[in-house]
This record gives sequence, C-alpha cells and structure tokens, in this order.
Amino acid sequence: MKKKLAIIGNGMAAGRLLDELFRRNAGTQFDISVFGEERHGCYNRILLGRVLAGGTADEIMLKATGWYADRAVTYHSNKLVTKIDSVRRRLTDSAGEEHAYDVAVIATGSAPSVPPMEGLRGADGKPKPGAFLFRTIDDCSRMRDFAKPPCSAVVLGGGLLGLEAAKALSDMGLHVTVVHRADWLMNLQVDRFGGEIVRRGIEKLGIFVRTGQTATGVIGDDRVHGVALKTGEVIPADMLVIAAGIRPRVDLAQASNIPVKHGIVVNDLLATAVPGVYSVGECAEHNGLVYGIVPPIWEQCDVVADVLTGANPAARYRGSKQYTKLKVAGVDVASMGLIDPQQESDEVLQVMEDRRGIYRKMVVRDSKLVGAICVGDGESAPSLARWFDRGDELPPNRLDILCSGDISTSAADREICNCHHVTESCLVGAIKDGCTSLPMLSEATKAGTGCGSCRGQLTNLIMKHAKATSA
Repeated sequence: MKKKLAIIGNGMAAGRLLDELFRRNAGTQFDISVFGEERHGCYNRILLGRVLAGGTADEIMLKATGWYADRAVTYHSNKLVTKIDSVRRRLTDSAGEEHAYDVAVIATGSAPSVPPMEGLRGADGKPKPGAFLFRTIDDCSRMRDFAKPPCSAVVLGGGLLGLEAAKALSDMGLHVTVVHRADWLMNLQVDRFGGEIVRRGIEKLGIFVRTGQTATGVIGDDRVHGVALKTGEVIPADMLVIAAGIRPRVDLAQASNIPVKHGIVVNDLLATAVPGVYSVGECAEHNGLVYGIVPPIWEQCDVVADVLTGANPAARYRGSKQYTKLKVAGVDVASMGLIDPQQESDEVLQVMEDRRGIYRKMVVRDSKLVGAICVGDGESAPSLARWFDRGDELPPNRLDILCSGDISTSAADREICNCHHVTESCLVGAIKDGCTSLPMLSEATKAGTGCGSCRGQLTNLIMKHAKATSA
C-alpha cells in the first residue's frame, strides 16, 4: 500500500524535489500531494523581473498546473498549511480542513523582510496604495497595473530582486531611485569594489542609487507620496517597492512545535526532530546555515529524495559550497565562497579593468581557491568555479587562472549551466537530438531552470547548432 507524502510549499525547492522523486520512481511508493499558497504552478522566482518587465507567467513557469495531474500528483493550490499534528499525522489548512500524511516535507521557502516603516500600512493593516512587496507573480501584475509614466518609484533594497525591479520600472519610463541600507549594492555577494561596478551599470540605465541609507517611513495619508530617510530627507515617490531581503518561513514549524532557530532545524538527513517531517530550501537550517541560493537547495533535494525512496539510504547532506552566478539588471555577477580574506595568511588577487567595467578577485588559502568575485565578466566565472569546486592546488602564477581561465578544460566541456552543471557538449548533443527550442532544451537537460542567467547562452547555442542540424 502506498504511503502519503505531503510536500508543503510549491516553490523552486518543492519543484526540484518532485523532479528528484520521480527520477527515483517515487510514484510507485507514494501518493504525493503538494500544497501551494499561490494559484500558479511552480515557477522560477529569480526571474520575476521578466514578468514585471512585461513578460508572461508562462515564461518563468517550471511546472504548469497540468504537470501535476499528468503525474497523479494531487495539487492543492491556494492552500496554506497552518499546522502539523505529528501524532495523528494530519495537516490542517487555513480553511480548517485536515489532510492525512505519512511523511511531510516542509518547503515553505522564505518571505519578504519588511523593515519597520512608519505610515507603511493603512487602517486595514495592509500596505497603502502605491506600496508593494516584490515576491510573487501576482505582485508583479499589481505593480504593472499601477506603474504608469510619469510616476516616480523608490525601490527599497539593492540586492538581486530589488535591482531587477528597478530596471523593469525604469524601462517602463518611471523615475526610479534605489535605496539600500548597506554601503554598496549586492553586499552579500560582492565586496565594495564589485559593488561600485554594479552601481555604475545600474546608473547607466538612468536609475538613481542611494547607498548607506535607511528608509524610516512612508509619507502620505491615503497613498504613497514619498519615502522618509533616517537623515530626515524625503524622496518624493508615487510608488514604493520593498525588496529588502528575505527571512525563512518558519511560522508553520513554530505552530507545530518543530524546533526552529533562524530556520527549521534539520540534521544531515534533512530531517527535523519530529519523526516523519523533513525540511528543504530557504526555510531549512543545517549546521547553523540557511541557504538562499539554488545549488545547495538542489543538493538538499537530492538527499531527501534518496532517503525517502530508499534509492540511497546512506545519503547525507554535509553542507554546500556557496556559488552564485547571476545577471543583475544586465550586469554579470558571480560570487563563490569567501568575499574577503579571513586569515592573515590568505592571499588576495584583484584585477580591475575600469574602462571596461570588469572586476575580478580571488581569495587563496594554502594554494587553493576559497573565494572569488567576478563582476562585468561572465566568461571567467565558470573556470573559477571549477577550481573552487575541485579544491585543486592552484599554479604558482595565480593570474593565469584569474585572467586566462581554466586551460585544462576543453571548450566542449565548458560548463554553461552552473546550477545544474550542464556542459556545452551535453547541450549541443541535446540540440542535435531535436531540442530546438529553449523549453525543450531546458526540459531535457534542466539547463536554464535554476537562476536563469545562462538562458541567453542556451538560445545562442540553439541558433547555432539547430541551424547546422537542419542544414
């Protein structure tokens, strides 16, 4: 008799977990149910800026609603699970309905971090007209309906989503100002020099940037008329977009007496302290770390799928090396491991090409690469990532690696999709086998379904090799 497997959440972690489960024929062992708060299927939240810029939800969709039915997965859309009764093995949703389960995986992800701002909310407790969170497809639709030139907008947050929102609004013809609390943009991914290169790229788009500033309030009784800063200055604005970071969604775990620190505490099995309940993704805390980037979450899903299906009972999650490669408002940004040295013996190499807007940095410890930054240069990052992943001893002349890439790797073995470790040769093979569109190629190889930064390269490969195949 099949057991009931409940996946709570329908974000990117849940979508990846479903893929890994079906690769292990989990449908023969489990009746799978997915509980998602939104009406849509699973989509790539990293690419929300495309929807705000005028794209459709289908462009970033990873699993349309029909995907679930085709695989006999029960999909509960618009369902918020509020409590887990681990003794009775029942889930309770916001409508008061109960759902039986044998095993549950919490993949609730994260929620927007909303800084305390006086006057942000109206009498009904909701953000005033003109104030928006930037987190979902529906958020994007509401912002597009509101954002009409010659409106002015303040975007609170200079990370990935904030800068993507700023670019989309600027492209619509709005006057846009980014307010960021840290002293430089993308401060979680790059150092001050890297942040300055990102800033120049953003300002070239006509966007104003205010770093080292804290927003303290919203001006306007009935709607947004301006944003007050801690300095006392007020920036006039018709629209406020909040993209000031995220926090793990742990309310369900707290309501269910599942141990929580910053995130939901899990061990190397990704199991919580409550039998039959696991957790993956941005809501899970492993060895004191909560990962907010794609590759570690994929690794977690691999382990959980192995453990639950019995495909590899010895599978364990030991933590991940952190690597991010993104295109932020048109600027290539890659970051891995340490941003700055932590020990006196750490070596640091930096190369700045000021006119070209390119910055590269390596942090070396015991002749091994333990951290790197690339801004404005998407070509060097994959080779640096290979040195970072392998942990091989670097050659004596570190600049050979920083400026010339990995000469030991052939062009065919060049990694195009870093999230899924898909090489150029693999992609070319798939194209020659008939994957002549981006959706087909992504479905076959998973390339482009992570952070999405490689989608331009995928399109170029299709144009090149699909023509050669047809000829």
